[in-house]
Amino acid sequence: KVKGPQGKRITLKMAKNLIRVNFDGRRRLDLSKMGITTFPKCILELADVEELDLSRNMLKKIPDTIEKFQNLLWLDLHSNQLDELPKTIGTLQNLTFLNVCNNKLTTGSLPEELNLLKNLRNLNLGLNCLDSIPTTLGKLKELTDLGVFDNALTTIPKSVKKLPKLERFNVKRNPLKELTEQEEHVDSIKRIETLYLVQEKDLCSSCLKMCQGERDELHKLEDMTPSFSKKLSFPLLLTPISSAKNNQEEWRVR
Repeated sequence: KVKGPQGKRITLKMAKNLIRVNFDGRRRLDLSKMGITTFPKCILELADVEELDLSRNMLKKIPDTIEKFQNLLWLDLHSNQLDELPKTIGTLQNLTFLNVCNNKLTTGSLPEELNLLKNLRNLNLGLNCLDSIPTTLGKLKELTDLGVFDNALTTIPKSVKKLPKLERFNVKRNPLKELTEQEEHVDSIKRIETLYLVQEKDLCSSCLKMCQGERDELHKLEDMTPSFSKKLSFPLLLTPISSAKNNQEEWRVR
């Protein structure tokens, strides 16, 4: 019978040497990119760390003993081969960051106990095999950043859409019909807003005078530009004529 890869064996001494203290004083155990195939039992002796990075390994399972890490604020498990999460993950009440991106998780393998992580602010479920989002995630009232990109989602629960503190919600590359239509609508608006073209007859006298003054100043600047420079460069200008919209009402008052 062919055995799978054994992976690298982590000893307690090795793990202790991989602990680093962050600038904010947190102790971080970094076991990423170590070729680990099974959760190292020895690190349970270091369960008082605040951050644990097991990303980019070959882990297929996280044991129930993860509950020993009660001080964890930050847990990174991305880019492994996990097809389930233990129910005991819900006991990590101090957790604010959880990344399980790029695994083999399905909707059914997400434990309902995730909704017990009341302090969770950042949750990344992208690049998995989810066909829906559990409505119970709507109980994570502190979430500010939620990633579910590159899954097979067709709908988003209202309870998740209405999370009170959600600032970033990445749902890209999912077969979401409602969001596809919405994105097309928003995109068309953005295209219009990035360019402002008006005719002189549509401007009031004060606005026209102001625009002509700005144009004259620009022409003077062009005349002062050395001959070897063919074009003016505005590397910090992100939106063409962006000041037109921002200052328009001020001009009209004048």
